[in-house]
Amino acid sequence: MSTTTLLLQLIVILGTARVCGWALRHLGQPSVVGEMAAGMLLGPVVMGALLPEVHGQLFAKATLGGLSALSTVGLVLFMFVIGLELRAHQGVRQQLRAAGYVGVISTIVPLVLGVALAPVLHPALVPAGIGFWPFALFLGAALSITAFPVLARILKDRGLSTTAFGQLSLSAAAVVDVVAWIVLAFVVALAGAGEGYDALLKITVGAVLLAGLVYGLLRPFFAWLLRTHAPDGEPSTTVLASLMIGLLGCALLTEWLHLHAVFGAFLFGTCLPRDDRLLRSLAQRIEPLSIVVLMPLFFALAGLSTSANAFSNASLGAMLLILAAATFGKIGGGLAGARLAGYGWRDSLATGSLMNARGLMELIVIKVGLDAGLIGPELFTMLLVMALATTAMTGPLMNLIGGRVVAAHGTTASLATEPGPREA
Repeated sequence: MSTTTLLLQLIVILGTARVCGWALRHLGQPSVVGEMAAGMLLGPVVMGALLPEVHGQLFAKATLGGLSALSTVGLVLFMFVIGLELRAHQGVRQQLRAAGYVGVISTIVPLVLGVALAPVLHPALVPAGIGFWPFALFLGAALSITAFPVLARILKDRGLSTTAFGQLSLSAAAVVDVVAWIVLAFVVALAGAGEGYDALLKITVGAVLLAGLVYGLLRPFFAWLLRTHAPDGEPSTTVLASLMIGLLGCALLTEWLHLHAVFGAFLFGTCLPRDDRLLRSLAQRIEPLSIVVLMPLFFALAGLSTSANAFSNASLGAMLLILAAATFGKIGGGLAGARLAGYGWRDSLATGSLMNARGLMELIVIKVGLDAGLIGPELFTMLLVMALATTAMTGPLMNLIGGRVVAAHGTTASLATEPGPREA
């Protein structure tokens, strides 16, 4: 692949992502919805159908190696910050019981619905060599995702972060992230092991040993390093390089274990000290490169993996079933969990609506499934459409609930405020 081709691909992808993000933001949507949609536009479903020759030359399969490598680096950096943010949020401890209700129920209900859909979808959509249970469990895990970063950004931009249901939603989303990623890691390990339980045992033992290494050795080491050489939360270039080596090492180990690199990146992020200054410093250094430059490449590669067959008459019914199960499972599970925790109907409905936002986290999950061979391009496309639709409906649902709510410190905030410029 020539440098000229790579640079042209980067220009087209970044330009399309910026335009789509800007357009969707002016329609009241998070910009990430537009950036994800840009991937669809650049894929075979739109550009490939309208400009087949241009698409075939610009995104020929032999030229995608550079884009794939860059997008993987961006994904690893992004998941590192997500893991760090999960550790930085303390609402889980403050509302453990209520967050547990919402998080667990809003995970279990769509997961069960996904498994229940699997017998319908499995015969037509399963890739060769994948058994029923890995397929069914992955489908359930994919429907149970909540996008913690999307949710946090929506609440912040609407001034709802300090409301009762806002705090509850953030805490519950953290619980969902932990549960869903554990389930996903198990399913990917199951697929990577094939039919051999010995191989599954080796992957499981390797993952446990890696967790022991990260929390038993790396966590105290980096806590000492940051406490000694970055007491103000501003790591020097040497300390930052050490963090990047630890991050890439963990990503490499999970890749070597036949898990995805994102698991190692996320795990390493969770082991660092819970320090808002450190989070702010690392986010300022990493997010501009990761989110603005590298993640649109991930969206584009995801779009190139889509299939126009997902929009045929025979597949539209399956797509609608997936969307219905994902939406009602998440909203209903979140609402039921909040009601069990003692919240009123309005706050419970707002919580369920927020839990339905999937955003980029869903795209990462389904791309992991595609890379692992658990799903094919057609089901990947259906799940991508579901991710776009459920994220896009969060804002309108919050507006529909409407009214003004009282924040925890006594001020008021509107549910109908438009979302801000950027979220992930």
